[in-house]
Amino acid sequence: MTEELINVSDLNQFRYCPRRYWYLHFFDTQGRNYERIDGKAMHDAKSRRGGWINEMYLEDEELGLKGRIDVLELDGKPIPIERKRAESGQYYRNDELQLAGYCLLLEAQLDEPVREGAIYLYETDQRMHIRITDDHRDAVEAQIQMMRSMSADTVPPIIDNPSKCDACSTRDYCMPQETLTLEPDRMPDVAWEEYV
Repeated sequence: MTEELINVSDLNQFRYCPRRYWYLHFFDTQGRNYERIDGKAMHDAKSRRGGWINEMYLEDEELGLKGRIDVLELDGKPIPIERKRAESGQYYRNDELQLAGYCLLLEAQLDEPVREGAIYLYETDQRMHIRITDDHRDAVEAQIQMMRSMSADTVPPIIDNPSKCDACSTRDYCMPQETLTLEPDRMPDVAWEEYV
């Protein structure tokens, strides 16, 4: 039996918080929230601009990945572009890994190396070019293995960065404050004490 392909966007979710990914993957708790609805509207609006391939879907069983590249720029070497809300005006390692996943999918499709991608930040109208390194590639492969090793029966621990929970769409299911109150020994860090 072929293993289920992992959605490239889930590389981002898992890197942000394995527990968040666990809820999304095993219990489909995403629902409809403001960020998803607004993000889809932004994607749809940007998809109408010309000169690129928009919303290109790829999958590869050998990699174990599937996903939709937001924009593929074809002027010179192909460059996948991932669009992000990024109210902070910056991108993070989890965004880089998602972009690396798209680069790996594109490599498999083109049968040639794709060593660069870009992250476009809506809020600041900036495009950041990211060199895709062997470190990115290794991290994507390792993360796929970790994601595949998860089971519905084993809840990942709460992460050690409580600020990530503030706007998380799975917070109502994850219940970090309740866990801190009822099972303080399961909390990873004293930083959580201020959240009681």
